[in-house]
Amino acid sequence: MNTNLLYGSIPLNLGSLKYLKIISVAENQLTGEPGVPQLRFLSSLFNCSSLESLVVTYNPLNGIMPDSFGNISYSSLRDFYAQGCQIKGPMPTTLDSLTTLTLLSLDHNNISGNLPPSLGGMRSLQRLVLHNNSIEGHIPHELCHTRNLGELSLGNNKISGLIPDCIGNLNHLQILLLNSNNLTSSIPVNLWNLESLLFLDLSFNSFSGELPARMRNLISLQGIDLSWNQISGNIPSNIGAFQSLNYFNMSNNMFMGPIPQTFGDLKGNLLGAGSFGSVYKGILSDGTIVAVKVLNMQMERASKSFNAECNVWRAIRHRNLVKVITSCSSPEVRALVLQYMSNGSLEKWLYSHNYCLNLLQRVSVLVDVALALEYLHHGQSELVVHCDLKPSNILLDDEMVAHVGDFGLAKILANIKDATQTRTLGTLGYISPEYGYAGIVSTRGDVYSFGIMLLELIVRKKPTDEMFAEELSLRQWINASLTDRVLEVVDIGLLNTEEGRDMNATEDIIFSIMEIGLRCSEDVPEKRMDIKDVVPQLMKIKLGLESSRN
Repeated sequence: MNTNLLYGSIPLNLGSLKYLKIISVAENQLTGEPGVPQLRFLSSLFNCSSLESLVVTYNPLNGIMPDSFGNISYSSLRDFYAQGCQIKGPMPTTLDSLTTLTLLSLDHNNISGNLPPSLGGMRSLQRLVLHNNSIEGHIPHELCHTRNLGELSLGNNKISGLIPDCIGNLNHLQILLLNSNNLTSSIPVNLWNLESLLFLDLSFNSFSGELPARMRNLISLQGIDLSWNQISGNIPSNIGAFQSLNYFNMSNNMFMGPIPQTFGDLKGNLLGAGSFGSVYKGILSDGTIVAVKVLNMQMERASKSFNAECNVWRAIRHRNLVKVITSCSSPEVRALVLQYMSNGSLEKWLYSHNYCLNLLQRVSVLVDVALALEYLHHGQSELVVHCDLKPSNILLDDEMVAHVGDFGLAKILANIKDATQTRTLGTLGYISPEYGYAGIVSTRGDVYSFGIMLLELIVRKKPTDEMFAEELSLRQWINASLTDRVLEVVDIGLLNTEEGRDMNATEDIIFSIMEIGLRCSEDVPEKRMDIKDVVPQLMKIKLGLESSRN
């Protein structure tokens, strides 16, 4: 019964269905009983002896979990999902009775009080997900008794004190997220013994001390974030030992000394320069080729740009976004180590005399960029606005897959309907009217930039070309030609790559593409397409081109 329009309180007589195995009513408008603070339906499940999975995610339950919930000790309950349910008050103290529970997910609620020591009695527990609540106090040592624990997610709470040393004994732990709390002291030495650990996030706490050489023991590590602490000493020189690492953030600490030699000799490997610094080609100790973006700290707003990129990169993962491998931050140097893109920028391909992209390649690039924007705008709880979408920020890998990079001007918004203002503007010609005039940043501004870039990709003319004076813009020029002479404005190199094909069909395809670009780049924000509507249209065009070439 997930994702319906169900409302009212969850009936107490569910407990009479003793053979029921799964209750799943996620994403409705179900509540607790009116006037009753405790969520009594949880206690009523005592007789559901066959119940294995209980899913009430994203319902406005708005109540307290009763202690009697733990009395479901005779059931076979394995999974309990109740994230985003407005659950408040302390956690039940009887959770140790839930001996068969493997997953407890109560994130994004209003749970307060301390973590109950009874959590340690949940001997089957594999995933404990409690991030984004108001939990206080210390992490209880009893939690180390959950020997099968694979995920411990306590980020964005008010937890204080130390990380218990015994956490290092949880040999099955793969995900440890303790970010955005009030944790102090040094990181326990035993933590670096967790050879199964994949992701570690201790950012936004008050950890101090130095990072030991034994951190190389985290042989499975894929992502680590230690940013916004007070960690000192040298940047670890054994980053190259993390063979699977794709995210490493140590920004905003107190590190000193040089950038590790594993970044390679950068001076002779300049790839390009931007507003706030330069990008070099480097080689890690394991032979991995990377791009290193070193910011010029003498430039105004360079530090703000670096912080913006770090804040965005720690929250996003997508195949069409350039991956950040690590970051380095010290008073003298701030750098991002990025996935190397062997085929350079889209701008290089578009305006080179040696290369020419055919129609399918150009549409494929547009699909990749649109998918990246769809993820940024709709793929997570906090949306990201890029604010500087243009061909030079679109990078192509060795298979010509496009990746969006350079988030130095990006903004994070809480809601798709939100907008914010900024005094830091993107690139002339690509910024939307409301962004240029009033500094208003929203997802619609990214869609405008995408529309302009789409048009540029087809006609091979920059929006700042000298032919576009005040009375004529790139968009106006194309719009005037769309009805009866569309091929007259198309890049001649593109038309040459399509020679020998049905030009009437090609013209129809180009017309459809340009129409999308014009709808995305409307002056009035409300008239622009949503990127989630752009993606299927471009995908349809791409599939049609692929089938015609087979």
